[in-house]
Amino acid sequence: MTQVGANSLDTRKHLDVNGKTYAYYSLAAAAEKIGDVSRLPFSMKVLLENMLRFEDEGFTVGEEHVRAIADWAKNPVTGNEIQYRPARVLLQDFTGVPCVVDLAAMRDAIKALGGDTQKINPQVPVNLVIDHSVMVDEFGTPQAFEHNKALEYQRNAERYDFLKWGAKSLENFMAVPPGTGICHQVNLEHIARGVWSSEDQNGELTAYPDTCVGTDSHTTMINGLGVLGWGVGGIEAEAAMLGQPISMLIPEVVGFRLDGKMAEGVTATDLVLTCVQMLREHGVVGRFVEFYGPGVSNLSLADRATIANMAPEYGATCGIFGIDDKTMDYLRLTGRDEESIALVEAYAREQGMWFDPEAEPVFSSTLQLDMAQVVPSLAGPKRPQDKVALPQVDELFNADLKRLYDKDAPERAPVAGTDHDVGDGDVVIAAITSCTNTSNPDVLIAAGLVARKAREKGLAPKPWVKTSLAPGSQVVTDYLEKSGLQDDLDAIGFDLVGYGCTTCIGNSGPLAPPISDAINSNDLVAASVLSGNRNFEGRISPDVRANFLASPPLVVAYALKGTVTQDITETPIGQDRDGRDVMLADLWPSSEEIADLRAANIDRGMFEARYADVYKGDADWQAIDVTASDTYSWNPSSTYIANPPFFDGMGNEPDPIGDIVGAKPLAVLGDSVTTDHISPAGSIKEDSPAGRYLLDHQVPRKDFNSYGSRRGNHEVMMRGTFANIRIKNEMVPGVEGGYTTYKGEQMAIYDAAMKHQADGTPLVVVAGKEYGTGSSRDWAAKGTILLGVKATIVESYERIHRSNLIGMGVLPLQFRDGDTRKTLGLSGEDTFTIKGLGDLKPRQDVEVEVTRPDGSTDSFTALCRIDTENEMEYYKNGGILHYVLRKLAA
Repeated sequence: MTQVGANSLDTRKHLDVNGKTYAYYSLAAAAEKIGDVSRLPFSMKVLLENMLRFEDEGFTVGEEHVRAIADWAKNPVTGNEIQYRPARVLLQDFTGVPCVVDLAAMRDAIKALGGDTQKINPQVPVNLVIDHSVMVDEFGTPQAFEHNKALEYQRNAERYDFLKWGAKSLENFMAVPPGTGICHQVNLEHIARGVWSSEDQNGELTAYPDTCVGTDSHTTMINGLGVLGWGVGGIEAEAAMLGQPISMLIPEVVGFRLDGKMAEGVTATDLVLTCVQMLREHGVVGRFVEFYGPGVSNLSLADRATIANMAPEYGATCGIFGIDDKTMDYLRLTGRDEESIALVEAYAREQGMWFDPEAEPVFSSTLQLDMAQVVPSLAGPKRPQDKVALPQVDELFNADLKRLYDKDAPERAPVAGTDHDVGDGDVVIAAITSCTNTSNPDVLIAAGLVARKAREKGLAPKPWVKTSLAPGSQVVTDYLEKSGLQDDLDAIGFDLVGYGCTTCIGNSGPLAPPISDAINSNDLVAASVLSGNRNFEGRISPDVRANFLASPPLVVAYALKGTVTQDITETPIGQDRDGRDVMLADLWPSSEEIADLRAANIDRGMFEARYADVYKGDADWQAIDVTASDTYSWNPSSTYIANPPFFDGMGNEPDPIGDIVGAKPLAVLGDSVTTDHISPAGSIKEDSPAGRYLLDHQVPRKDFNSYGSRRGNHEVMMRGTFANIRIKNEMVPGVEGGYTTYKGEQMAIYDAAMKHQADGTPLVVVAGKEYGTGSSRDWAAKGTILLGVKATIVESYERIHRSNLIGMGVLPLQFRDGDTRKTLGLSGEDTFTIKGLGDLKPRQDVEVEVTRPDGSTDSFTALCRIDTENEMEYYKNGGILHYVLRKLAA
C-alpha cells in the first residue's frame, strides 16, 4: 500500500488517463517552490519524485532532501544522504534462498524477543525467479533439456520445497518456478511496468515510477526500459522488503552521449563491450550512468537492455535510458495491457521524463561514442572490461600465454579414447547464455543464421567443444522454432539445455573426463567463449583458465573454429563438404536478414501465452506439496537449508562498540578481488572444507551440487568463503586457492579461522584496489563475519560489497593518502589494533596500530567507509537485519 507523504510543498496532484484518475507527486509543482528541475537527468527526477512521495516531515525524508536534489543541478557531485524506497524487490534463487532463510530465522528471533511473527513479511512486492540452479550436464542432444531439468529438481528438492513454503507463507512474495527463464529477462518481458500504481491508505490510486532493487547485480538490465533499478546485497534487499529505506548519497550522474548508429555486421554485444571499456577507463564506480543523445533513438529496446545489463561490468550503480516510443512499442509487443501502457506514456510526459534525443541534461561528467566506430569485439581472458577487437584475439591470447601463464608457445596433448588432441587456446566451452544477450532477438537470430549457413555447408563444432544454448525466456524458443532456426542450431550442437543462467554463473557442468584429464594433466590453458557478462578466473569452469565474452553468433563461429590461437577473420572456420575453405564472412548474416526474420517470427501473442500463468509452473513444480505455516520447521539433517546463527543470543539492545584489539590477518590479497573469489558459486572440491563437511554428512561427491545452490546452509558457505581455486593469498606465496597460515603452518582458510576463533583472536582482511568487484553476493559478507573477520582494510571497494560488509557488522576501512599494504610493509605476521570505535562517525579517520613480529609498533590512518548515519546504525546493531529486528520487536 502506498503511503501518503507529508506533501509540504503541495505537489500531490491528479492525472486523468483514459477515464481513470491517479494521484501523483508533480515535479512541475515542486519546481514552483524549489526552482527549475527540467535539466535534471532522468534518473535524478526519479529520485526527486521518491523524496516527494515519501516525505515524512524529516523522520527519514524532509524538505531539505527534496531541495538537495533540486540543487544538484547547480553542483552535480555526490552530496547529501537520502533515504530511498524502491517500489519492489527482485530475487534470483541463489541469493533468494538465503533471503528467505533469513526471513524464516527472523520470525523465530522476533518470537523469542516477544514480538509478532507477522511483522516479518515483505512490505513491497517481491518476485523470485528460479534461474540459477540448472546445470549443463547433458548437451548436444534433443534430450538435454529434459535430462538437465530432471537433475535440477533432484539436486534441489530441499531448496524448492523451502521456496514453495516461502511463496505460501509470506505475503507479497511470488516465486517463478524453474524452467521459466532468467530473472532479468522475466523482469524485462513481464514483471516491470514502467510506471507502478497502488492504493494509498486513503483508498486513492497513486501512480509513481517503477523502481526496484535486486539481489543480482545485473538487475540494472531493467534500466533499458526506463526503470531505475540496481543490484544490492541480499542483506540490503531484505531490509527493503521489510520497509526500510536504502540509505545512499545523492549520486554523481555520468552522461554517456550516443551518436550515429552501428555499422553493418556489428552487434549490440560489440557495442556494450565498447561501452564497458570506455566507462571503466572513465571511472564510474558508485555513480549513475545515463545514456542520452540522438544515437539512443537508433537503438532497439533490447539493445538498450543489453547495455544497461552490464552496468556492474563498467562499475556503475545503474546505466539508464529514458522512456520514449521504443519503450511503448516494447511494452506493447511483450503483452502489457493497454491501460498500463497508456499510464506510462501519460505519466512520463507529464513529469518531464519523456526522452528527448536533442536534450542536454546537466551531468557530473560526460563522454561520447559515435556508434559507427564500434567494431566486432570480444572481452577477456579474465575481465569483462578488457575488450579486444576480433582480429586481435589470437595475438592477445598468444601473448597472454607468456604474460599470464608462463608459456612460450601453445602445447597440445592427446585425448584418451579419441582420435584428436586438445591444446592451449582450444575452445572447450561455447555457450549461448546469459540475460545480457538472450534477451536480444537480433543476436540470437544472428546466431541461428550462422548455424543455418554452417549447416548448409556441412560444418560441425570441433569434437572437444561443449556447446550449449540456454535462453533467458521460453519466448526465445518460440521464435527460434517458428523461424526454423532452432533446427539449424540443433544440427550443430546448440540444443536447448535449459532456461537459466547456466555457464555464465559457472553452471557449465563437467567437461568430458578425457578432455578434463588432458587439460589438467598437461597444464593446458583451455578457453571458453560465451555470450555472458562475467569471465573472472575460476568462474566458468575449473578446467578453463581463459574466458572470452562474445556475441551469440561469434560463440557459434568459435565452436566451429575450435581455437582462439588463430585469427578468426583471416583463417578458415573449417571446410565445406567439397573441401573448400569456409570463412567467417561466408557465415555472417546481414542486418536485413536478421530484421526480416525478427519481423516475421516474433509477436505479442507469444509473450501473452508464455506469461499467462507464469507462477503455476510445470507438473514437477506443481507436485511439490508443502503447507503454509507461521514459522518454518527446520530439518536438522538438511545440507541445503539451515537456521543461521546470526541472531543467536541477540538481546533487545545492541552491545556497545569497542576497539578491535590484537587482530590477525586471515588473508592479504591483491587488486580486483571479486565476490567470486570471496564466495565462489561454482563446484565444490572434494578435499576442501566444504567438501569434507558434505562427505561427513553422507553426501556423495556426485550430489555436491554447487556453492551457489547451497547458500541456504551457513555451514557449507562459511567453509567456502575465500575458497576460490584461483584466489592468491600473499600469506602463502606461490600458492593458489583458499589457503593461509596459522602460527606458521599452511592450512585452509576456514580451518585457520576456526583455530583463531578458539583462541579468541579477531581477524582482519587486507587487500588492494576494487575489493568486492562482481556479483552482489551476500555470502561474501556473511561468510566473512562467520569466519571471525571484524574489519577489512583495502585501497578501494566496489559499491555493493562495501554495503554488504556493513550490513553484516564488518567494519570497512580504506587506506588513505596513497598508503597501500605494500607501502606500509604489512604482512600476514603483523597484529592490528583499530582504535577509537566507541564514538565512531561516518567517514571518520581511525587509527590502526600495527605490531610487527619483532614487537615494534607503528600506525597509520584509515578512512572508515561507513558513509551514512543509517549505515552507522546498522553497524552499531551488528548488522542491518539486527537493526530491523530490534525495531520491529519494539
